[in-house]
Amino acid sequence: MSSQNDHIPTISPGRKAVFQVLSGGSAGFLEVCIMQPLDVVKTRMQIQARPAAIAASHTAEVHYSGVFDCFAKMYRQEGIASYWKGLMPPILAETPKRAIKFLVFEQTKTFFQFGSPTPTPLTFALAGLTAGTLEAIAVNPFEVVKVSQQANRQKKLIGTFDVARDIVRNDGIGLRGLNKGLTATMGRNGIFNMVYFGFYHSVKNLVPESKDNTWEFIRKVTIGFLAGTLACFVNIPFDVAKSRIQGPQPVPTEIKYRGTLSSIVTVYREEGFRALYKGLVPKIMRLGPGGAIMLLVFDYTYEYLLLNHS
Repeated sequence: MSSQNDHIPTISPGRKAVFQVLSGGSAGFLEVCIMQPLDVVKTRMQIQARPAAIAASHTAEVHYSGVFDCFAKMYRQEGIASYWKGLMPPILAETPKRAIKFLVFEQTKTFFQFGSPTPTPLTFALAGLTAGTLEAIAVNPFEVVKVSQQANRQKKLIGTFDVARDIVRNDGIGLRGLNKGLTATMGRNGIFNMVYFGFYHSVKNLVPESKDNTWEFIRKVTIGFLAGTLACFVNIPFDVAKSRIQGPQPVPTEIKYRGTLSSIVTVYREEGFRALYKGLVPKIMRLGPGGAIMLLVFDYTYEYLLLNHS
């Protein structure tokens, strides 16, 4: 927060929690609307097999050689609306997801201070890990539906509720149905938020604030972008495993990708180390600036609410 915090009146913990929920929900909604096309491209690249495997299977699946190739082929074959496939599940999930994330992070910081008078980098990291793990439990069913929609290469868009109904009808709501890939989502979100919050708040406290509003904005954007980028590098193997588990299996009648660690090992053995970083470029392109957008919207919205509605 900026130095305006010095002028924020005393406010009850309950009202602070409400403001954290509102700020987190607003941040998540704006971020997902802006960055959804890159999330679709990331998923497409993570679930595709190598060209040789596609040829051996005698399928007509289109191979994407990179981010811009994926954008171009999706536009030609599926239309511009395909960039927002699977948008409804994250829209429906963003308010509770970001609310849980920021609320749990803010509320658990004091618990992880371990007697220190002020939060430490370990405090921010552990609070972020807790927040990310809990939000994953809430949003995983939405992630399953979203990945299913994003993996669909037909030009005709399939409705969110139709996809969800088919998943429940065919596989139920358990760990092979609407909640498949839960541990992978927990690993992905927990590790991301551990690095994301740990880096952002630790570095933000080290780099002096600027009294100039423009430079202060740039300072926060830069730190937020670096936090999101670093977190992407650390957690992407779990993201690849999640996409493989939740996406279409190579052979429709067989379940190849089951557990998180076993999926990571399978991808590594069959496709090499680089395959664990599939989709890294669009992921960074989304979550680097997306991370900055989210933290800035949260910071400024929360500060506004504290100053004007206490």
